[in-house]
Parts: sequence; structure tokens; C-alpha cells
Amino acid sequence: MSGPGAVPGGADTPHVSILGLGASGLAAARLALTKGEQVHVSDLRTDPTTRAHARDLELLGAHVELGHHDLARIASAGTVVVSPGIPPDAPVLRGLRDRGIRWISEPEYAVRFLPGSLIAVTGTNGKTTTVLLAAHLLRAGGLDAEAGGNVGGGLAPAASELALRVPPPEWSVLEMSSFQLADTHRFAPDIGVVTNLAPDHLDRYPDLEAYYADKARLFRNATPRSRWVLNGESDRVRDLPGDAPGRRILFAADPRAGSDAPRPGEERTAAFVRDGILTLRLPERVGGSGEEEALVPRHALPMVGSHNVLNALAAALVARLAGASLSGIREGLLSFTPLPHRMEPVAEVDGVLWVNDSKATNVAAACTALESLDRPVLALLGGRDKGEDFRPLAQALRGRARHVVVFGDAGGRLEAELRGDLGGIPLVRVPGGLEEAVAGLRPVANPGDLVLLSPACSSFDAYRDYAERGGHFAALAREGIPKASPATGAGRGEVSP
Repeated sequence: MSGPGAVPGGADTPHVSILGLGASGLAAARLALTKGEQVHVSDLRTDPTTRAHARDLELLGAHVELGHHDLARIASAGTVVVSPGIPPDAPVLRGLRDRGIRWISEPEYAVRFLPGSLIAVTGTNGKTTTVLLAAHLLRAGGLDAEAGGNVGGGLAPAASELALRVPPPEWSVLEMSSFQLADTHRFAPDIGVVTNLAPDHLDRYPDLEAYYADKARLFRNATPRSRWVLNGESDRVRDLPGDAPGRRILFAADPRAGSDAPRPGEERTAAFVRDGILTLRLPERVGGSGEEEALVPRHALPMVGSHNVLNALAAALVARLAGASLSGIREGLLSFTPLPHRMEPVAEVDGVLWVNDSKATNVAAACTALESLDRPVLALLGGRDKGEDFRPLAQALRGRARHVVVFGDAGGRLEAELRGDLGGIPLVRVPGGLEEAVAGLRPVANPGDLVLLSPACSSFDAYRDYAERGGHFAALAREGIPKASPATGAGRGEVSP
């Protein structure tokens, strides 16, 4: 394909070459074009959606190539931007590596054109909730802020879309996946957040340490002015910055967390729960008064699960560090809309609550969901196997689950690894998919139970993505039951690594 901005005969050199024409690649191309760059875009895909995006960019002046990556043209660009969906062992990246060509991720390109302050959030789970809640609290607290980055699901734009805003936001809150961080070199947030760390993406990384090493690139360009908001309940998170400069400010449910062996530059826990109240205590060294500031009762949060208390503490701490008003943070915590597919109540029928946690595509996320609940659980586990060890699920299920159904491509291995370690909890493997799994649970559900889809696997054995799977679950929860009605708060309405 070629358009007004095509390079005649390939003679001219593109200033910016973009690999991948998904949401982030499309946004980066539009940004580069608005900055007067000569832009070359390529994608191996030729499906109708990709072709439509290509036509849009050609009309704006880009040169677009589908079905092929022209390595010579790409390597000639001054800047190469790579989509996180392209694996590091892809032939085009091997070719660039062999030529000594470095590339960057789309957020790194975008922040070149974001003159305001930058907040970056990474971690294994909870990133999207924390990003969207932090942006919401910043706005409620009187600041001009927008969320973006690896959020996905249409909940927030790519980072380059923020840079296209006129004027750009004063505060940009970006979700950063490990894949995006891997391709950063000068990325330097004013405030960086690590929600938690757990095994994930072992189908792409050679080992766990390689995955964590990409997360640690968040701290690559730290300065003494950097502020790091870290999960004080995780030693791995607290160790992740290494010897990076800047102040480390902890959040945890327990105000005493992190007090035993503080790391260099680490402040005492500054966001915690005291007597059932979310509370802040910012040290003077990071602009606070050192006094406790009560926020809202834990039970008043509109989000389900104890892990969302930690997400709320992290977001509130970020907002306060950025200068949001205390009253605004309080109002924002109460008015935040729970995100779809992340511990989302979708129906309550005859006393049974149905909760959609389809976004829990790894074992750690599913364990966190299970451990956050205080009522009997009927658990649905399954989907495409990502190669993780399923055995930690057994401990999370014991004492909480009353019945377990496994399904999908991973059903066989889930059954083999869990059956002997559930302490008598019934486990049933259904030969089909989610529909059969729900049908298997419905007859055993009693008033007071909670049916939880927190699958610990990707959705790609049967669905386009976790959102399509979650939508199917919600429909099944309500299907054919006259008494079904949306659960309290279900309408208040969360791509990652």
C-alpha cells in the first residue's frame, strides 16, 4: 500500500519507522505525522481492520506496508518504534539487532512530546485499576490529568494520543507493561509505581528474573528527585529499584509494613489502613506534614476485594504526592467506577453473587482474587495454558472455595495439579468451555455463595480477548433466569503484562 507520503521507489529515508499497526502503533504514527516527520509503518497483518488503519494513515501522508517488514527501510530510519505485541525473537527484530539498530516502545516515543509531569505504573496485577483510579483522584483533587498507556479495552488511549491533546495534560498517568519497559532508554517518570510482582508471561520470557529485569527498567533513569511508590507488603517490589536514587514511599494495609529492614532511601509506610479507615501519612521529605490524614472507610470503597484496597492506597498516595487536595481524593475514592472484567459484580440471583474477573489471566491474579473474598466461592478456572505452575491455586482455594470447575485447553493440567491438594473441595473438569463450566456450577450454588470467574489463564483458546470472555460470562450469569438483576454497583462499571 502507498499514499501521498509514500517514498518514491524507496529512495527517501523515513525519519520514523513504526512496526505494528495496533492501537499504539496507529497513535504513534499519527503523532509523528503531526510533528512533521516522514513516517513508514509496517505490519505483517492484512486483515480488514489493519487495512482500514493503513488507509487512514496513508491519507495523512504515511507510507504503509502490510504483509511484510522491509528491513532495509526500517533500519534507515532515525527512530524505530516497536509494538509490544512483536516478540523479541521476531525475525524483523533479530535483523535490526544484527545491524546494531536500537528501537524504542511507543510510550518512550510519546513522552518526548509530553511536557508535563509523568506518572508510570507497572507491576504484575492491578496496574489498570491503579492507573485509572490515580488519574480520577488527580482530577477530583483539582489537577489536569489523563490516563493512558497499556490500559487497553478502550478504557484509556495509547500514550501518543495524550501527546496529541491540545494542550497536553499537566499530568500523564501511564500504565507500562514489561514489554514496553523493555524497549525504553530515556524513560524517566517523576513518580513511578510498582503494584506487585508475581510470575507471568513465562511463555515469552526465558525465566522469571528476565521478566523482573524488564520491570526494573522503570528505575533506569532515576534521579534524587524521583519518587517511587512501592508495595510495602512485597520484599521483591521493595528490592526491585536496587540502588536507584530517589525517595521510596510505601503503601500497605498494615502501617508497620516495611519497618523491619528499611532499604536505602525508603520512607516508612505512608498509605495504610488504620481502624478500618484508609489513611495517608506523607513524610516532610516528600512534601507532607508527617501527620495522619484520614480518607474513607475501607467498606465504603466501590471496588470488590481486599487487593483493591491496596490499589486504592497506591492511587491515593500518588495523587497526594502530586498535590491533589485531600477533599478531592476522598470524593474521588467514593465516586470511582469499578472496572469491567476486574472483580466486577455482574448479577445477584437468588442470593448468589456472580463476579467477573476475566482479566485475571495469570495464577497470581487468580490467587489474589480468591484471597480477597470473605464468602463461600464457587470457582471457575481455565482457558489457554500459559505454562505457569497451577499448584499455588490450591492454597488460595482451600478454606475459601466450596466447589471448583476447570475448563478449556488448560483444564486437564489444572485438574492434574490441583485435585490431590484441595483438602476435599469437589473439583469437576468439564470437557467443553465456559458455557459448560457455568452450567456445571449453577445447580450447586446456594444463597450466600459467590460464583467467581478468575480463570488464571488467557482467553485465546475460545475468545478474542479477556473482555469477550468476561462478557460471555456476564450473559451466562443472567441467562434464562427471570429473577436475575444487576448486582449492586455492577453498573458502575478494567492489557499486560
